[in-house]
Amino acid sequence: MAKSRFQYILPDHRVDYGVQVELDSLRVDGEAQRGLNLARAKSIADGLIVDALGSIVVSERSDGTRYVVDGMHRTEACRLRGLRTIQAEIHYGLTQQQEATLFLIKNRESAKVSTLDEYRVGLTAGDELCVNVDRVLKSHSLNLGSSSTNSVGAVSAVLRITKQHGPEVLDRTLKVVEAAWGRDKESWDGVILGGLAIFLSRHGDGIDDDELAKRMLKRGMAARWRSEALTRASNGGYNNSGTGSRESQCYQMVVESWNKGRTAANRVG
Repeated sequence: MAKSRFQYILPDHRVDYGVQVELDSLRVDGEAQRGLNLARAKSIADGLIVDALGSIVVSERSDGTRYVVDGMHRTEACRLRGLRTIQAEIHYGLTQQQEATLFLIKNRESAKVSTLDEYRVGLTAGDELCVNVDRVLKSHSLNLGSSSTNSVGAVSAVLRITKQHGPEVLDRTLKVVEAAWGRDKESWDGVILGGLAIFLSRHGDGIDDDELAKRMLKRGMAARWRSEALTRASNGGYNNSGTGSRESQCYQMVVESWNKGRTAANRVG
């Protein structure tokens, strides 16, 4: 299994297992948890087998309040079925940040947690990668989530760029893209961001960002860039049609745009 992009560190603390807890005593902290999918909770409730529920994970804070760390949908399903208690594994004395870390630990082997959910909880947990991404996005007045004028939907691409190339490259990538095509959801396409980030990481020291943006715009709008990158990757065969190949083709397109009209001595790549 691929190594997680997030780090998980918790202090030693007391844990009690197999404790029956009152459902009415449990709360949910939206900053340390994913959002509730009510349809999923209802589906669990419809086929609920109490003996097969297992234990949810609960954090009891220093003031005695209890928060569900893992098992929110099972908890809601039990409420929908009118149950009063649920079995829990209770962790004591954790901060909100540590609860978020515990959530990541409990779900790191699971495919049910989306990258966006993991990012949001990782941000609460103080994960360095998430904090760096958040800082760069805020400097551009951007959010991470669904694609829109002021929100980047390419969550995995943004995290990968920051992890592989650093927050400075992410910052320059967003700057160049906006200078080229403005604030539009097409501008924040993951293939374009990834290809441009590779270019800036490899050749950025000798590149003027404003000139690069003008050259990229001259080649076409963002939608055309993405379409061409996909076509070029697909022409390489089925095994070359993945994200990495599309980003590589976009990188080559940036190289071509930068080199156009330059002498051999002034070209990159």
